[in-house]
Amino acid sequence: MTETTRPTEPDKEKGSDDRETAQSILDFGSAMTRTPHGNVYCLTIIGQIEGHSAAPSGAKTTKYEHVLPLLAKLEESEEVDGVLFLLNTVGGDVEAGLAIAELIAGMTKPTVSIVLGGSHSIGVPLAVAAKRSFAVPSAAMTIHPVRMSGTVIAAPQTYSYFQRLQDRIVAFVSGHSRIGARDFEALMLKKDDMAADVGSVLYGEEAVQKGIIDHVGGLADGLACLYRQIDQRKGNPAAQ
Repeated sequence: MTETTRPTEPDKEKGSDDRETAQSILDFGSAMTRTPHGNVYCLTIIGQIEGHSAAPSGAKTTKYEHVLPLLAKLEESEEVDGVLFLLNTVGGDVEAGLAIAELIAGMTKPTVSIVLGGSHSIGVPLAVAAKRSFAVPSAAMTIHPVRMSGTVIAAPQTYSYFQRLQDRIVAFVSGHSRIGARDFEALMLKKDDMAADVGSVLYGEEAVQKGIIDHVGGLADGLACLYRQIDQRKGNPAAQ
């Protein structure tokens, strides 16, 4: 006679954790992974950064009203030791993107970003906001002046606002990377790279050479860097 083995309590817990992780990936593009170094939370920033206005139906988006409270929760959570950001974004709402970038930059937890595919426009501040940034060789980053859609009042104040908003972006990127403000502005206004616009398109190695991204590398490199940060924060001498 064959005896049916019932799952033990640890097995039940593991199965429950796996289901929660799968649902989290499905709903938010995020997952928690337990490693020998600590618990790593992986968060994706993809598609269009959605701001105060809803994106068109069917568009892939990252919604700031979801990401901002999640980042605050990750910072406060004792279960999270480090956060890995995976980026593949076309850009989007400038102020929403800057809000997310500022919150990432203000985290005390170890953070690493990896640019996969692309991190265009307002995706550039998002890419440099983490404590260490990586880009795969095939990753692309488009750098261009601030644009706005909708009604624009043709008055000096409007153009002054555009310039001040652009200055905020330049200051953030230069303050969280190795590129100087003047060099970043020069990339914004370059005329050779884009057929119908001004700006620059940089790929992984170029972004590192210019000082925007810290390292060329992929998932293994980013995780290794994040593990070192976690070990250092915990005071592990081997991580020094």
